[in-house]
Amino acid sequence: MIVRIRFKTGPFIRRQGTKNQRFALAMAALLVPATLSAWVLALWRMAADLRFAGDFAIRQGLFSHWQVWLGIALVLNAGVVALNRYGHRPA
Repeated sequence: MIVRIRFKTGPFIRRQGTKNQRFALAMAALLVPATLSAWVLALWRMAADLRFAGDFAIRQGLFSHWQVWLGIALVLNAGVVALNRYGHRPA
């Protein structure tokens, strides 16, 4: 003889990740102006090299190259995209 006891199903326990998601969205929003600035500086440096624009503000050092600004812009842009994806995922 097999006796089966059936329990009523209760509420599902759902993990709330809203605090981290809100923080990720806030950080993504704060990184957007920095990303835009890096893109503008990269384009300005390229235009200065091609003599389409005036002299670039930074004349010497690591940050006087457009490749550095382009790399910074790409990394920041990828970070913004990743944070937005994390912030908008279902909880």
